[in-house]
Amino acid sequence: MLHIIKKQWVVGLFFILVFNACDDYLDLVPDNIATIEHAFSMRSEAEKYLYTCYSYMPRDGNIALDPAIMGGDEMWSVIDPGQPQYSDEMFRIARGFQNANTPLANNYWIDLYQALRDCNIFLENVGKVPDLPVWERDKWTAEVTFLKAYYHFYLVRMYGPIPLVKENLPITASEEEVKVSRVPVDDCFEYIVELIDEALPGLDSIIANPTREMGRITKPIAAAWKAKVLVTAASPLFNGNTDQSTLKNHDGTLLFNTNDDPEKWERAMTACREAIDICHRVGMGLYEYKPEYQQYKLTDTTMVELSIRNVFCEKWNSEIIWANTQTGSSAMQTLQRLSTANLDPQYFSNSTLRSQLQPPLKIAEMFYTDNGVPIAEDKSRQGVNMYALRTAVEAEQLYVKNGYTTIELHFNREPRFYASLGFDGGIWYGQGKYDNKPDDLFYIACRRSGNQGKKGQQFGPFTGYYWKKCVHYQNVQSSVNGYNMQYYPWPIMRLADLYLLYAEAINEAEGPNGASQAELYQYIDAVRARAGLKGIVESWDTYANNSKYESQAGMRQIIQQERLIELALEGQRFWDLRRWKTATDQFSRAIEGWKVNESAPGKYYSVAPLYQQSFSTKDYFWPIMDSYIENNRNLVQNIGW
Repeated sequence: MLHIIKKQWVVGLFFILVFNACDDYLDLVPDNIATIEHAFSMRSEAEKYLYTCYSYMPRDGNIALDPAIMGGDEMWSVIDPGQPQYSDEMFRIARGFQNANTPLANNYWIDLYQALRDCNIFLENVGKVPDLPVWERDKWTAEVTFLKAYYHFYLVRMYGPIPLVKENLPITASEEEVKVSRVPVDDCFEYIVELIDEALPGLDSIIANPTREMGRITKPIAAAWKAKVLVTAASPLFNGNTDQSTLKNHDGTLLFNTNDDPEKWERAMTACREAIDICHRVGMGLYEYKPEYQQYKLTDTTMVELSIRNVFCEKWNSEIIWANTQTGSSAMQTLQRLSTANLDPQYFSNSTLRSQLQPPLKIAEMFYTDNGVPIAEDKSRQGVNMYALRTAVEAEQLYVKNGYTTIELHFNREPRFYASLGFDGGIWYGQGKYDNKPDDLFYIACRRSGNQGKKGQQFGPFTGYYWKKCVHYQNVQSSVNGYNMQYYPWPIMRLADLYLLYAEAINEAEGPNGASQAELYQYIDAVRARAGLKGIVESWDTYANNSKYESQAGMRQIIQQERLIELALEGQRFWDLRRWKTATDQFSRAIEGWKVNESAPGKYYSVAPLYQQSFSTKDYFWPIMDSYIENNRNLVQNIGW
């Protein structure tokens, strides 16, 4: 829909910051563009404007547009500049090319401030629509009020303190009124929460018309996102961050409160509890793969794996709180096509499955052992060389090809490891083979001499791992160049995420032995149980060489690793590492894989460095483009840029 204006409205506060002159932007608007009166003259036109407000949703899961997928360290790539398969702008963030002159992903500053302007226009005019029922007006108003909160939050998460757009300025606004300043980050969060609280009463609890309205904002979405906002506000990046002590406006206003406020975790804990209750009341629960009709006899092992894979890839399952319908099917297909291994020997010449997106070795090492504890803490793994060669036996054949030689690292791992990653010797269930007969299932042989081995710079493995998790198990290679894919909207938030946020908030507010101890374990253990693991206490008492769950710091490590594993490749790690202030460590480690040009396992399983990432304090927040600051001297730049 065309963006609608009337003469008495300014194009928008922040276009003055984006463009050298507001008049240049105004000149782009056609003379015959519809007026505000027309846009809100009837229900059908107002609905178009409602969808315009939704149209600004960031494209989560789109590798060309979502910094959380390619901008961190979960998804690496090998790019052939002569044959680009996708825009590599987000991947440039991962490789340290961010700058203040032409910031990467700067479209978010432009698009989301324009989104806020359009949301304000909607809220100011929706009450004028003559044929819009009151109940529907109130619902739409609540949805757009939430979107306004969400767009502000996305900007805060990227830039830290931002100018708020509570309402659009009139054309009579003075030059000084237009040149606004950044607002202290605590005030930003308070305003975001106020908007969500304002929206909550008017939202539906469930989608009444799934055919037309899936992806629209509901009460569970708003409540869950409020919980995420408050957990973010309570986290070290925003709560008592002394690294930001010198960031202040020109008038001396401090933009960060450098004193840690424990009450923020109390508020977050309450919001998480309320959100969980709301989700439970509408019937949401942790997803398990239990089809009404099962043509094939599946083992418990495969059922658990499909529960883990399908919770992400099975659209609108019982655990999905919010999924992004604005991320188009072509983007989701691109992600799957570039992530999968070329499995079917009938079609090994398929040039469309280039396996250009792969996780590094450190992600494979992150998952637990089958005892549900980290490798380094598992008593049964003490003294074991995880890179030593080992040959699979029949009892392991649903995870590793029987008789195949790989390494210790790939054995006796938790089910989420096998459900999330493909690896040399690993079984890949599905893709047209569903009988659960181990000898018939696809497996990966990605050493040089194997079926999935290196066949050129842009074809085959470069780390030795594949992201199985984002590839729907019913995708099928249909011809030499054909690959039939299942579409699913990208999950923005699911119930396991909310459960783990609640556990985190309890631990930070009370420690692991406080009044809410039972709920802390209840919710984190529920996520683990779905993944086939025992609870925290039983796992550590039985299998670990420590009892770190007894201390707040130890439980913090457990919860953080649980989130990184459970939510791997879901766009959470990128933001979580930032809010925890652990990105300086994680994003400064080497990206490594195996020597994929080798055929013999003894040579293949030698660590090969691919890239040395770097990340410093300044990288926690995006730079504001230099030209915006030149146009508005009231804006101050983020530290380090």
